[in-house]
Amino acid sequence: MSAVTTTVSEDTANPYALSHLDSLESEAVHIFREVAGEFERPVILFSGGKDSIVMLHLALKAFAPAPVPFTLLHVDTGHNFPEVLDYRDRTVEKHGLRLHVASVQEYIDAGKLRERPDGTRNPLQTVPLTEAIQQHRFDAVFGGGRRDEEKARAKERVFSLRDEFSQWDPRRQRPELWQLYNGRHAPGEHVRVFPISNWTELDVWQYIEREGIELPEIYFAHEREVFNRNGMWLTAGHWGGPKEHEATETRLVRYRTVGDMSCTGAVDSDATTLDAVITEIAASRLTERGATRADDKMSEAAMEDRKREGYF
Repeated sequence: MSAVTTTVSEDTANPYALSHLDSLESEAVHIFREVAGEFERPVILFSGGKDSIVMLHLALKAFAPAPVPFTLLHVDTGHNFPEVLDYRDRTVEKHGLRLHVASVQEYIDAGKLRERPDGTRNPLQTVPLTEAIQQHRFDAVFGGGRRDEEKARAKERVFSLRDEFSQWDPRRQRPELWQLYNGRHAPGEHVRVFPISNWTELDVWQYIEREGIELPEIYFAHEREVFNRNGMWLTAGHWGGPKEHEATETRLVRYRTVGDMSCTGAVDSDATTLDAVITEIAASRLTERGATRADDKMSEAAMEDRKREGYF
C-alpha cells in the first residue's frame, strides 16, 4: 500500500490557530488558574508598572466574570513616582481589589533598615517584601519578571521555589515540561510565579495596544526635570538627587521601566502614542533594564545576588 502525503499550503488560514499574542495570553491565563487550584494564599505583586498592569489584566480575564481571588501587594520605597502611585490606587478602587502596602519608610523609621549612601532604596525592598510574605502567610507570589529583561531572570523558572527565608537557589529549580508546573513546597516556603516570563518588552506593548490597557502617563514622552548620573537621566526630586555638581535640565523623555526614582533612568524620546512607543522598542538594541536601571549595574551578578536574598 502506497503512502499518501497531504500537504497544506502555508497560505491556508487555520481558523483554530492562535496568534502569537493569543498564545502568550493563553499560557498566562493557564498559569493563574493553575495557581488558584494549587495554592491557598496567593498574592499579586502590583506596583502600577506596565508589567504588573498587564499581569493584573490577565488575572481579571482568567477569572471573569468572577472577581480576582487574589490579594495585591506593593512594596512602597517612599521614592516611587507619584503618577504611578496614583494609577495604582485608582486601579485598586476601580476593580474593588484588596491591597497590602509594605512601606520601606516605616522600616527606616523603626530602625530596621538604614538609608544607603547613594540614596537608592530599591535594594531595601527585600526585607519588607519577605516579612509581608511571612506575616500574611502567602504561599504563591505572582511577579511580572520576564526572561528578556536580565540574565538572572532568563534562567529562572515560571514556578520559582523560595525557601523559608525567601531565598532563591538556582540549583533547586525544577523542570517545567509541557506546561506542567510543580508547586509543591514545605511549610514556610513559598513559590514565586511569573506568568509573563516568556513575554518580551515588545510583546507587552503590543498586547497593551491590542487590549486598550490604560497606562500611567510616565511611559509616554513628556517634559521632565532630570540630571545625568553615570550616563542615565534620573528624576530630580525629594529622594536626594541631584548632588551639588549634578546640573538639572528639562528634557523630553519617557520611562521604559518604572521602579524607585533614585535608580530608574529616563530615555530621550518623542514617542507620545502606543504606535510610536512600539516602533521605538522594535528598533532598540538594549533591554529596558540594561538601558535604564542603575541598580542592575552594581555588579555583573547584581540581580542574581538580590534574588538569592529574597528580591523580586
